[in-house]
Amino acid sequence: MRKNIKKHNFMSSTEARDAWLMMAPALIVLLVIAVYPIIRTFWLSMHEMMLTDPSSGYPYIGFKNYFNILKDKKAIEAILFTLKFTATTVSFELIIGYAAALIMNKAFRGKGLVRAAILIPWAIPTSVSALMWKFIYNDQYGLFNDVLYRLGVIHSYKAWLSTSGGSFMALVITDVWKTAPYMALLILAGLQMISEDLYEAAKIDGAGVIKRFIYITLPIAKNTVIVALLFRTLDAFRVFDLISVMTGGANRTESIAVYSYKNLMKFLDFGYGSALAVLIFIVVFIISLIYMRFLGNKLTDMEG
Repeated sequence: MRKNIKKHNFMSSTEARDAWLMMAPALIVLLVIAVYPIIRTFWLSMHEMMLTDPSSGYPYIGFKNYFNILKDKKAIEAILFTLKFTATTVSFELIIGYAAALIMNKAFRGKGLVRAAILIPWAIPTSVSALMWKFIYNDQYGLFNDVLYRLGVIHSYKAWLSTSGGSFMALVITDVWKTAPYMALLILAGLQMISEDLYEAAKIDGAGVIKRFIYITLPIAKNTVIVALLFRTLDAFRVFDLISVMTGGANRTESIAVYSYKNLMKFLDFGYGSALAVLIFIVVFIISLIYMRFLGNKLTDMEG
């Protein structure tokens, strides 16, 4: 009996050691490319590090950079714009993505071609799509002006990216066009888990299209929709390349990521720029934590 116990303990310890050895390369890579940059950025945020003044010695200043964010009007405007952009784009993407997912979930001729076509915008790199839409919004030869002019909506070409309202509209349209297919793809995965037998039973009971959608589609696909919203919210809050290419943050369209980048790379204020980057990380972490702690528990209770 004791021999069996010893043999079992030896095998368990050997398996655990082998498991750690096999995971070691991945853990080392994770530490180098993920954990270390986060720790390093937090360390930089605790120092006054202006590369234009190396004689200062980069002194330790604690949380002063974080307190300066509260006093910085541009930082507050960037945060408010980011929240506004996130709420607007994610709302439109949810509506359009849900509608597209419902269409793709139906059985019709050419369904595979439609699915492939819908996913094309998502497959295009963000910087490329942003540059493409920047040409579309051009005030001299842009397609957007040409279409509106031919339809009689406008009487002369307009520089949409030269005003705050026009720039915001252009950014929202571009982001929704780019990422609504991603939302549709995630929601479609949830819709395909719904058995057709449920819809057939509901039809027999006299439930119409609206009732079937409310009492069958929405509840069952709810988990997938929440996951899609989480991914898109986190991604939209960290928006950088879209704004950097299309407006550069002009006309009050500067996101917190763009503002952090400018402080780091343009003004060479690594301390303050790092504090802004840490702020983005904290907000993203809090959003994820809220989802995991509250929404995750509710979904588990529903499934149980």
